Amino acid sequence: MSSAHDFDFFHGEWQVLNRRRTDFLDPDSDWEEFPATNRCWSLFDGAANIDEMDVPSQGWKGLTLRLFDQETREWSLNWSASRTGRLFPPVIGYFVGRQGEFFGDDTHEGKDVRVRFVWSGISETTARWDQAFSVDGERTWVTNWVMDFTRRAAAASGTTSA
Repeated sequence: MSSAHDFDFFHGEWQVLNRRRTDFLDPDSDWEEFPATNRCWSLFDGAANIDEMDVPSQGWKGLTLRLFDQETREWSLNWSASRTGRLFPPVIGYFVGRQGEFFGDDTHEGKDVRVRFVWSGISETTARWDQAFSVDGERTWVTNWVMDFTRRAAAASGTTSA
């Protein structure tokens, strides 16, 4: 079951390859790709964290606030982007092993959608996040955004002297 340290793997700095559908509800729409950088840090002794993603090629930044509910043992993931400054409705869920699934309700272009986030492929140096929408009560899903994370190499430490 989930714990307050499920997202410890994500602390630090990452390179991100984003793949996003041009139409979030059309499974046949094209994909666009763009790079980003991401930085995540811990709060509340691991029971919360924030990450900020910088997407200079798109001209925006995004952030996620993650909070672990000690009673329900579930996480809420709360997203916002600098384009709107709006906090989107949270997705809520938990990890089983090294995979997390989170669900919530939102609207997209005036349509009610069920939202699913999945965290998978988690290792010391990689992780994957994907988002899917359902408009038919979770019978079918359209994966519309995938982020592949690669940990940024730590800066070399030490100095040389002459």
